[in-house]
Amino acid sequence: MNYTLNEIYKICGGKLVHAEHSQHSIQHLVIDTRKIITEQWALFVALKGKRNSGIHAVHEAYLAGIRNFLINESEAPIIDFSLFPEAGFLCCSDTLLALQKLAAHHRQQFNYPIIGITGSNGKTIVKEWLFHLLHQQLKIVRSPKSFNSQIGVPLSILLMQQTDQLGIFEAGISEKNEMQHLSSTIAPEIGIFTYIGAAHQAGFENKTTKIAEKFKLFQSCKHLVIGIDQDELATSITSIGSACKLITWSKESQAANFQFEIHKKKFSTLIAEKNEQINIEIPFTDEASIWNACTCLASILGLHAIYNWDLKQALKKFADLPALDMRLQLIEGSGQCMLINDSYSADIDSLKIALDFLRQHQGAMRSICIVSDFVDSGKSEEKLNQEIADLLVQSKIDTIIGVGPSMTKFKNLYPSNSLFFEQTDLLMSFLKHKHYANSILLIKGARSFEFEKISKLLAKQVHQTTFEINLNALVNNLNTYRNLLKSGVKTMGMVKAFSYGTGSVEIARTLAHHQIDYLTVAYADEGVILRNAGIKTPIMVMNAEPSSFETIFTHHLEPEIYQFELLKHLIQHANGEAFGIHIELDTGMKRLGFDATQIPELIQLLTNNANIRVQSVFTHLAASDESEHDAFTRNQINKFENISTQICKALPYPILRHCVNSSGITRFPEAHFDMVRLGIGLYGIDPSEKVQQQLQVIGSLKTIISQIRTLEAGESVGYGRMGKVNQQTKIAIVAIGYADGLSRLLSNGNGAMMVNGEKASIIGNVCMDMTMIDITNISCQVGDEVIVFGQNPSIQTIASQTQTIPYEILTGISQRVKRVYFFE
Repeated sequence: MNYTLNEIYKICGGKLVHAEHSQHSIQHLVIDTRKIITEQWALFVALKGKRNSGIHAVHEAYLAGIRNFLINESEAPIIDFSLFPEAGFLCCSDTLLALQKLAAHHRQQFNYPIIGITGSNGKTIVKEWLFHLLHQQLKIVRSPKSFNSQIGVPLSILLMQQTDQLGIFEAGISEKNEMQHLSSTIAPEIGIFTYIGAAHQAGFENKTTKIAEKFKLFQSCKHLVIGIDQDELATSITSIGSACKLITWSKESQAANFQFEIHKKKFSTLIAEKNEQINIEIPFTDEASIWNACTCLASILGLHAIYNWDLKQALKKFADLPALDMRLQLIEGSGQCMLINDSYSADIDSLKIALDFLRQHQGAMRSICIVSDFVDSGKSEEKLNQEIADLLVQSKIDTIIGVGPSMTKFKNLYPSNSLFFEQTDLLMSFLKHKHYANSILLIKGARSFEFEKISKLLAKQVHQTTFEINLNALVNNLNTYRNLLKSGVKTMGMVKAFSYGTGSVEIARTLAHHQIDYLTVAYADEGVILRNAGIKTPIMVMNAEPSSFETIFTHHLEPEIYQFELLKHLIQHANGEAFGIHIELDTGMKRLGFDATQIPELIQLLTNNANIRVQSVFTHLAASDESEHDAFTRNQINKFENISTQICKALPYPILRHCVNSSGITRFPEAHFDMVRLGIGLYGIDPSEKVQQQLQVIGSLKTIISQIRTLEAGESVGYGRMGKVNQQTKIAIVAIGYADGLSRLLSNGNGAMMVNGEKASIIGNVCMDMTMIDITNISCQVGDEVIVFGQNPSIQTIASQTQTIPYEILTGISQRVKRVYFFE
């Protein structure tokens, strides 16, 4: 893009402030000041959400060097424009609508065909596979990763350039009346509907309503590719206007334009088109991949003649369709380093996203970027390398390692802190003798460079049971609860006990990045780890002891105080120095906290020691998730309000009050006070069915099959011969046991795991390091993935089977299990 603020004003309307500064060239947008790479030629768009607004970041953006601003007209009175003498402002009625209007205008400047993709599942896969099939014959612009939201779509459209020949953009919605904005922004000539499923169902009355809303994307389409084996879709396509030509496919119906026959092999699948006598083979056997491949094949067969695509060349590319993981993977490396694995894609836009992720998790670590040549970019080698170099310099990467003949050829464009290797194997030999303690390494490369070898080399060598944590789900869960709060109510995130087993630093760093107000740990040592990782968010320590006060003071932690002896020790240790504390009140839990009768003495002690500042007053509700105890809970809330009011009135400064946890947020909205505490809800679990539907599973515990063997009738497996069989049985030994946190209560068929989508019951006793499962009727092999819990079975199911609560399951996962963090 290349606009001036004055041109954007003519496109979007509104009012210019400091119009004399409205002629600056604008070449990219910024919507988050934490992700500013280049302030020059940038426009900061102050988007307004349900609880937050970018208007409060205008000053920070100005200090960073940005001189063009798009703000909401209703928020303009907040801004003292005299403080920004060098900046131009465009005030409009709605910054999001203005962004979409700008993108729609930009879209209309280009005449090449645009593909718009929607559906419940498979949007990103189909988009990336179409790019794979066609990119060698066409220069294609496409949505970065999963940029398909109300914000992501216009940001994607603004990437369009005159040199492109095809655009592929995906559109996702979560509620009614959203698609009309995306439809006018993308204005696709070709539509593709992938699949209708249960995703985002909460925002719609039923599937029919959701399909009708998604179909709005195709209002201007000349062609629509759609599979008709789902009854709901076959019925709904009658609503598509006659101006749009349908390109249908099916594995069942002869009424479709293309009829596909499926023949599964052990590691691949043959797809044959009956009428066209065309056969392809894909390197996948799962149903989702087969469906997505059929959608891509129907698109190629139905459109190639219209748009002059080389059919033979595209069909050949099906054989090497990539196994796409659109997630950024954060794992622990050997020698006290962290790795960000993005080794399957290489383009400028995804590099920007990966660098944002690196900065978010860098903390005090050194940054290293290992990057390969970007192939098939459509740009000259010199121009492309200059763009990569500029981006890495602007991101302040400490060490750049380039791999490939192109980067090596143009190494003079890169700074002096750069190393270059012609081939990946040469870099591998170099890395074997290097150590990167206290560093974070971004591994970013095209698939042809096989950078997964580098990830494997540098990863910490542990056994292959992993706990995968989805950071997108964590953010979704945080925002789900935020949307239940009144404006101004703060959030406190519980990251004690290794963040409920999910990993303290990365969870805390993600929450801090998304502006949580407080973090809470159990012990001072946990707080020190977070501080050493560069996390500056206020931290409350729940179990403070006199012996830890020096540590607490040194690292600016804030202890919970629940008795006079502890408070007096703190006062003595502070020795007049200002210090913040949190007061716990006992209102019925009968665990820790000051009683109502002790409040006058507590107030007197705090008044006499004004250097000790009370940051918050709180209590614990004993049964906020159990309706049979609601009367008791409300009595607790009333007691807390009365006692905390006494303290707040007695002290001459504002004090935060909080008493509800995750389950209490929905059940007792009158008790939100100034802040709420988010614990198990952040990790995807809430007793409210309505809230649970909006939460996402944050963690999946996975392992692999180590060995497969057959037992004959009468034989047994495992200790105590508890796994005895009465018929021939095929079993798999999987690499997880009770030392990893798998409860022995799941032994002998009480629990099960998922193998290739099939349920495999546990046979015999769970051992220390391994477990046996029955795979008699399951097609699998050594090395296949086994899901212990995640989507299915859920952690709630495991908790029920072991007669405990999800908290215990999460916190019981051993430290030897590798945590792998994903961000899409």
